[in-house]
Amino acid sequence: MNSTLDCIPCFLRQTLEAVRFVTDDEALCRDVLRRVLRLTSEMDIDVSPPEAVTRIHAIVREMTGARDPYLDVKNAFNDMAERMLPELADKVEASDDPLRAAVMLAVAGNVIDFGVDGDLTVEQARRAVEKSLEEPFYGDVEAFGRDVERAERILYLADNAGEIVFDKLLLARLPLDRTTIVVRGGPVLNDVTMEDARRVGLFDLAEVIDNGSNAPGTVLHDCSEDFVDRFRRADLIIAKGQGNYESLSGVSAPLAFLFKVKCRVAAAYSGRPLGAHVLHRSEA
Repeated sequence: MNSTLDCIPCFLRQTLEAVRFVTDDEALCRDVLRRVLRLTSEMDIDVSPPEAVTRIHAIVREMTGARDPYLDVKNAFNDMAERMLPELADKVEASDDPLRAAVMLAVAGNVIDFGVDGDLTVEQARRAVEKSLEEPFYGDVEAFGRDVERAERILYLADNAGEIVFDKLLLARLPLDRTTIVVRGGPVLNDVTMEDARRVGLFDLAEVIDNGSNAPGTVLHDCSEDFVDRFRRADLIIAKGQGNYESLSGVSAPLAFLFKVKCRVAAAYSGRPLGAHVLHRSEA
């Protein structure tokens, strides 16, 4: 999925939000924004949004000196999700279809995306997750379950902090001895890194690796050789979040995308309405 002209205002909004997470220096904000404006004016937008955003957030980190501008946000949402987890786990166990409930809650956690909404509050995210089991859902969970049963090598491509805690509900339904959890290779937006994975206990569940890239998606040519080799050999790749959908939707691989449609560009490309909760299995 390539970027469009409609993505550019979002890139600029992200820039300002990221800078203001770490400084109230308006002069610095102006300098960063000017540099990003120059970049976007010259940039080839025929790349996926995560690839474009990677370049922008590299500028933000360089000019502000902040290695992880979203660190406090990530910790706050991880803590919120951990508080909610026991009750949600009980709901999954009591459900007539525990796998479907776990999938729906994992997708609901994708609302925690500061690339789309930098003003999202903990309370807003909590309410969205609580009501997720009543939301319209698009996708064939039974077929997904069969994919899981057949797969000998599963990659679980994680997305955002907070969201990854709700992913535990789905991970508990997977054969964890055959599953590898993948996080980003470095900080970008509120995406999950190795530090976040340790914080929420992912290492206690399954093997955890990073993909060698700090793109807010999975840009294969920017990833490590080890990850790309695992990606090519996987029998099932569960790709969480809109960023992974944007960067991998054109790739021929056994992909199952789990995401919330959060912008008009993604809605038009996916054929699903804005706000939809989606499980999309690739044809490969």
